Amino acid sequence: MKAARRNGAIRLIETFPDPIGRDVVVQWPGGVNMQLYWHTAKPNYAPLTSVPENRVYLTADAADEFIRRWTGFAHGRILSDEKSAPGSEAGQPDKTIRRVRIASGYGKLTVLVSNGQLPWPWGRDFTGYEVSDLEATLTKAEAADARIVVRPYDAGDRRAALVEFPGGYIAEIHQARAR
Repeated sequence: MKAARRNGAIRLIETFPDPIGRDVVVQWPGGVNMQLYWHTAKPNYAPLTSVPENRVYLTADAADEFIRRWTGFAHGRILSDEKSAPGSEAGQPDKTIRRVRIASGYGKLTVLVSNGQLPWPWGRDFTGYEVSDLEATLTKAEAADARIVVRPYDAGDRRAALVEFPGGYIAEIHQARAR
């Protein structure tokens, strides 16, 4: 928590216990809320086949400060900083946006920088999941009563879709494109 505060985070919820560790909810510059946790007991679940990605939507005046603070805290490495990514990645097909991809020991993070005027459902997908077969995954999701709210689209090095699951949870699901 000290390192997070040194890098501009403020606590929204004080540190609290959970069944296998401790958690805290913080807010980073730019208004990005995040739950941080550390384990005090070994988790009892199978390892993930791929690491989920946090997805953050910001305006240009907030993005650089958030990126600087987050990478400072997380010892993050900027994998790409596409200043003219297709706006269709944020529901703005007639514009360009900035897309920054960051990796750290905390996982993957994609920052999508736009004018903030995002049509539904963009900006409500806080997590992205990589799958090996996007079409097969979408078929399974629909069979489980999920709705494909944004059909597959190209997003740089991936093909992606937005899916709304029962209960209203919205996620981005993507498949890496062949290089």
